[in-house]
This record gives sequence, structure tokens and C-alpha cells, in this order.
Amino acid sequence: MRSLATACLILGLTVSASAQSPTTRIRGEVETAEGNTLMIKTVDGASAKVALAPGYSVGGVVKATTADIKKGGFVGVGARPQPDGSLLAVQVFIFPEAMRGTGEGHRPWGVLPDSTMTNATVAETVSRVEGAGIVLSYPGGEQRVTIPADANIIMAAPADVSELKAGAQVAMTATRQADGSFSASRVTLAKPGAQLPY
Repeated sequence: MRSLATACLILGLTVSASAQSPTTRIRGEVETAEGNTLMIKTVDGASAKVALAPGYSVGGVVKATTADIKKGGFVGVGARPQPDGSLLAVQVFIFPEAMRGTGEGHRPWGVLPDSTMTNATVAETVSRVEGAGIVLSYPGGEQRVTIPADANIIMAAPADVSELKAGAQVAMTATRQADGSFSASRVTLAKPGAQLPY
């Protein structure tokens, strides 16, 4: 059950958000954590003050490799379309079995420009010198994906509120407040060795 709750935290990474939603994606390093307020130095060098909503939740992601992507597994792949019609993966999230079928399908991915998100079953895996290849299958279609060596491959892991401290690498979808600060109800924490999710 814990893995299901943890994976729900990163659902925003693998399912496109509504265009009407007045939210902002915040990624960066916690500078200070006082009570339920985080000061975050974002990846682009800005500062963001984030108030954590009552009952907020924390989940983690750990680094994974192409060896963890198994035939028959369920994954979410953020990718950029290639001229030949295939996809070049930017990020791969390996879902826990309890979340199989979540957001299944192929759609635009609002997190990065000109990118797509495919949540699907791994129908085939191919090892290559320059990386790995997979075929993703979902109702009504399939996508061929190349996973380069620099792709961010992650999977869910438990995390604790106590880990939200200076130096922690975090990502969240937050709502901007009238005073310019932000509010968030879920925080995803990158464990040591893992890259921040997009």
C-alpha cells in the first residue's frame, strides 16, 4: 500500500495536467525547511517559497537502469518524437505493479516542449551498444522508443517527512498564491543518486 501511495505522488510526471490548472512545476534543492514552509533554490537559479498544505504527502524516487525495465512491466515514458516516427526517451518511470494501467495511452506531455508521454506495457526490450530500445503497447497502438544513456530512469520508493531538509532534491506541482509564494500538497524527493524527475 505504501508503494501505491508513493507512486501516486509522481503521477503528475506521467499524466498530463489540465491546461486550465493554475499550477507551476517546481524542481530544485531545499535551502531551508521551517515547519511546513520550504525555501527552494530552483534548477534555473530562482528562489521559491512553498507552503506545504495540511496533510501533505512525501514520496521518493530512486535511480533505476534499463535492466530494471522488464518485458511485461508497466512504464511511463516522457520522450521527444524523432523524424522516423519513433521516440527518444527523456525520462522513464517504472510503475509499481499496483499502478498498472494508470493513465494508459499516448498523449502530449506538458512538462517539456514538443514532447509526449506514453504510459504502456513493455511489449519488447532490445539491448543496444548505444542504449536500449523498447516497444510500448497500449489499447489502440504502440510506440517504439530508444532509451539513450542519459535518459532519467527512476522508480518509486518510500520517503519520510524528515527527509525534507536542507540539501534535499525535490520536485512538485505547486499553486501560486497572491503574494507570489506557492502552495503544494505533494512533494517528490529524489533519493541519493537519482535525478530529479521532470
